[in-house]
Amino acid sequence: MTTEPIVLPDTRAQDRVLSAATAAVRQRRWIVWVLGGSVALIVLGVLALRAAGLHESADRSTLTIAAVERGTFTRDIVASGQVVATLSPTLNAPAAGLVVLDVKAGDAVEKGQRLAVIDSPDLKSTLAQEEATLESLRTDWKRARLEADRKLSQLRDAFEQAEIDRKTAQREADRSRRAFELGAYSELEMLRSQDGLEKAKFAQTQAQSAYQSQPAQNRFEVDSKKSLLDRQQLMVEELRRQVDRLQIRSPVAGRVGQVLIGDHASVTKDAPLLTVVDLSALEVEIPVPESLARDLVAGVNAQIEGDGRKWNATVSAVSPQVVNGEVTARLRLADEKHDGLRQSQRLAARIVLDQRQNVLMVDRGLFVEQGGGYAYVVHGNEVERRAVRLGAVSVEKVEILAGLKVGDRIVISGADAFHDAPRGRLTN
Repeated sequence: MTTEPIVLPDTRAQDRVLSAATAAVRQRRWIVWVLGGSVALIVLGVLALRAAGLHESADRSTLTIAAVERGTFTRDIVASGQVVATLSPTLNAPAAGLVVLDVKAGDAVEKGQRLAVIDSPDLKSTLAQEEATLESLRTDWKRARLEADRKLSQLRDAFEQAEIDRKTAQREADRSRRAFELGAYSELEMLRSQDGLEKAKFAQTQAQSAYQSQPAQNRFEVDSKKSLLDRQQLMVEELRRQVDRLQIRSPVAGRVGQVLIGDHASVTKDAPLLTVVDLSALEVEIPVPESLARDLVAGVNAQIEGDGRKWNATVSAVSPQVVNGEVTARLRLADEKHDGLRQSQRLAARIVLDQRQNVLMVDRGLFVEQGGGYAYVVHGNEVERRAVRLGAVSVEKVEILAGLKVGDRIVISGADAFHDAPRGRLTN
């Protein structure tokens, strides 16, 4: 038996004839290789820069660079404030009534000058009634005094009469006893005269006691009437004071600020009428950053400028309350002659806190708040992050305690572009 050979299938059905690459395909391949090489070079360049420590770069025009110098360091506060009057009282209506104005806004007034009058019939009527009651009580008090004198006089007369009766009874008893001893009087008549003497003594004792106790009773009755009179007197004086206050007078010399009601207007009790501004006691109110408030104390000298003029001033008070990171300070003008200033006028103020010579310093910038104890020192087209220690800070300068020297140039603003990298590059 003949065995037939086994034929295995080949892969000819899967084969495909490839044509020769065209010129366009070869060109595309060349471009891909060039781009790939460029990317690789860029990556290698970045890696090389990172290896060299140059992590970030920034455009020089976006940065602010300043040089470290040595000189006079002045720590000061510069702020814009407004003029306020130390004395600017608002006058209110002491009672309900009709207001008649004597002045208008802007008028100059003297202390004690009448500014307005309030017609209050109810208050005047009450005063008249209480004054009548006062006169009635005064009459009662005088009558009580006269009655006390009369009672005391009567008791004195009764006491003196009882004393006379006792003496008479004493003489009668003495005669009766002698007559009884001589046999001219009976014992009964003698005893009767002795009884008469005892009665006279008792009456005299009673009259004496009543006479001696009457002054205290009189004082009690008179003082009671006097207390009622004094109470009514105080009430009348208070009403008279209220009626006198119906004439609104200026408590200070100055000018009328605002008139809050119209002439011949009807107002209620305690309604605001007008304000008076004392222009001789002006202060300037300025906001001060909380960080500088601890160094600001009363008595520190300051200078105020406005409208081309300057005034010397001193810090008079610093508010203990912090609002939006600031406290309010008041500056008192040293010169009493400050004509031309107006309440709420805006002025510039400068307060010198400290001044020192031969201090290492640099212009102030954002690096003070954002640097966290570091600064970028410029070396040509490169920058280096260096640890620095800062001291006092003023509006324009900041003191350098360590880390820098005279002539060093540092980035004071815009350093956040380096993202805290240890080194960086500057581009034009």
